[in-house]
Amino acid sequence: MEHVTLDRLDGGTFATGSARQPMTDALCTTELAINHYRIVPGDGFPGGLHAHMDQEELYLVLDGEATVETMDRTVTVAAGQLVRFGPGEFHTGWNDTGSELVAFAIGVPRETDDIRVPLSCPDCGHGDMRLDSGGAALTFSCPNCETERRPEPCPDCGHDNLQFTRRGRDSPVVVCDCCDSVFEAPPLQTDSSR
Repeated sequence: MEHVTLDRLDGGTFATGSARQPMTDALCTTELAINHYRIVPGDGFPGGLHAHMDQEELYLVLDGEATVETMDRTVTVAAGQLVRFGPGEFHTGWNDTGSELVAFAIGVPRETDDIRVPLSCPDCGHGDMRLDSGGAALTFSCPNCETERRPEPCPDCGHDNLQFTRRGRDSPVVVCDCCDSVFEAPPLQTDSSR
């Protein structure tokens, strides 16, 4: 048995004031990943619209209310409710209320090696590029032709936190968290700057 106290866990506070406390290692889990989130009003779970191709994920809302989006619908998840995303299902969530959102995100299996974003490859047109955040810089790579591209900062304000979302639109777009500029696709490095 492993026993932890949330306020004693190391975590990260984002620039927005929201926080994530990873619990997987503290609980020594072997089969699941678990994170505790405190999301301030107007902020969202990190990552934007994404899919874990090899992992089921669920959000358990403890306090507040989450607005959760998939490729085909948006739902509200209140305190005491859960929502599940199957492997390969694009999803994201945020806090649209005036009070803090407290939730757990739980994924099975523990490790996820294939995270996708809703972006077609600019070279071969294959849908859903793979997201790699483990290197020195965030990259998108095509699982079909292996093209690799690095997202560039927002052309309007230079901020580097762009997120995929639908937010009431028919198809995914990219929104800058800083200036709210909307783009049909993320600004990517050109072939000559690789």
